[in-house]
Amino acid sequence: MKKAPFKRWVVTMAYVLLAAVLLSGCGNGERGAGVEGSEVLKVASTTGMIHDIVREIGGSDVEAVGLMGPGTDPHLYKASQGDIRRLDEADVIFYNGLHLEGTMAEMLEKLAEKKRTVAVASRLTEGQLLTVSEEDGQAYDPHVWFDVKNWISAAEVVRDTLKEADAAHADSYDSRADDYIKRLEELDRYAVEQIAAIPESGRVLVTAHDAFGYFGRAYDMEVMGLQGISTASEYGSKDVSNLRDYLVEHKIKAVFVESSVPKRAIEAVIEGARKLGHEVKIGGELYSDAMGEEGTEAGTYIGMVRHNVDTIVEALQ
Repeated sequence: MKKAPFKRWVVTMAYVLLAAVLLSGCGNGERGAGVEGSEVLKVASTTGMIHDIVREIGGSDVEAVGLMGPGTDPHLYKASQGDIRRLDEADVIFYNGLHLEGTMAEMLEKLAEKKRTVAVASRLTEGQLLTVSEEDGQAYDPHVWFDVKNWISAAEVVRDTLKEADAAHADSYDSRADDYIKRLEELDRYAVEQIAAIPESGRVLVTAHDAFGYFGRAYDMEVMGLQGISTASEYGSKDVSNLRDYLVEHKIKAVFVESSVPKRAIEAVIEGARKLGHEVKIGGELYSDAMGEEGTEAGTYIGMVRHNVDTIVEALQ
């Protein structure tokens, strides 16, 4: 047992050294040769939601790679050797920013010195961002995609970055972006209309971690999470009892689990409420920090948001 810390240190140092070796060979962000010598812009994205924007706007003019698949928690994600290679080979890298990709932050900063490495949340103003209190002070909530208007800004960042990196296909990027943004505007209207169907007193969204703050602000819902904005933070018995008491006092009838967060946290709250004589059901599974499986409804950003809206309305209406 005494040797375990040393073993972890060795693994950590090996990871750091590997990253340093690969990053030292990074290119300068010029257009890559692509597959079999054909010219194509290689684009790597951290989260599935960002990867989806790149596929929509980049189309056949880019070779898009996403690092984090379905069910992946970006707060705790650690880049694999394959991820580091993909980042090294990319001409452009997109990430969320606002410390969503916690353990990858230093690597992304180093990459930005050598190639186009862009945070899709970079154009959001202080008025558009939410701040939350953490143990070490105030922080911005990184879950910006839950306000569709914010994600329109992210799409514009992707569009403009791709145009700068690949001016020859600028018109194509513009055209696809225009179409995609129109669909996002329709999605935003859909969310407003559907959530408005829930009686105002019942518009309370309770989840495992506090990922839905932007959703609540945009679509007029009160939002509560057992954990903070990052799943890296631990919840304790006091957090469970406080949320349990809130459910009982306000007669909340449904709470929601998340695809990228273990269910045991929210199940402890449900059990606690049951012991106090208040029955709470699981209203369904929401997609928070990751999208669904490829080819399913929630396998795209638009499909993911629609799924969440429909699941919330069905459970609370």
